[in-house]
Amino acid sequence: MSGVSERKATARKRAFARRLAAHAEGHDAVAQARLGQWLAVHAGKVLSGYLPIRTEIDPMPVMSAWSGPVGVPVIAGKGRPLGFHRWVPGCDLVDGPFGARIPASAGPLVPEVLIVPLVAFDRSGGRLGYGGGFYDRTIAELRAGGSVVAVGFAYAAQEDDDLPKEPTDARLDAIVTEADVIDLRD
Repeated sequence: MSGVSERKATARKRAFARRLAAHAEGHDAVAQARLGQWLAVHAGKVLSGYLPIRTEIDPMPVMSAWSGPVGVPVIAGKGRPLGFHRWVPGCDLVDGPFGARIPASAGPLVPEVLIVPLVAFDRSGGRLGYGGGFYDRTIAELRAGGSVVAVGFAYAAQEDDDLPKEPTDARLDAIVTEADVIDLRD
């Protein structure tokens, strides 16, 4: 493992512990309200959320109330960007890679706004994920094709002011937590 990879692994381990403790506190509803308010200016655009796994903060109430099409990420394969399939509340789901649930019927779409899960973040828009690089590749590809807004959704406890970063790590446009909104758009 390289020096940055080792630092990321250590940061990930610490962040998982903080996220577990924050998840137990149950502040999802406050964060969901903040996320819904922040996203309101994007109403009607194609939104991608995610179906939470383990102790991830839950964006589904915001996704369910969205006024436009909603998708969720689908892993297309190692080293590839994510695909997105249409999701509606109550749709049939099947097991996808890495324990994520995905819609049973494929309805591909291209998101304009991404709600991005994460393990840790910093106030400059840095994001630490699970280590597969899926969102980094996806955000880079979507940005190369046009405008996309990527907002990290997390518990405030997931903040890490010493987050290890690499040139390939995609910067977030905003981070929303139960404590505040960090808007980084120019």
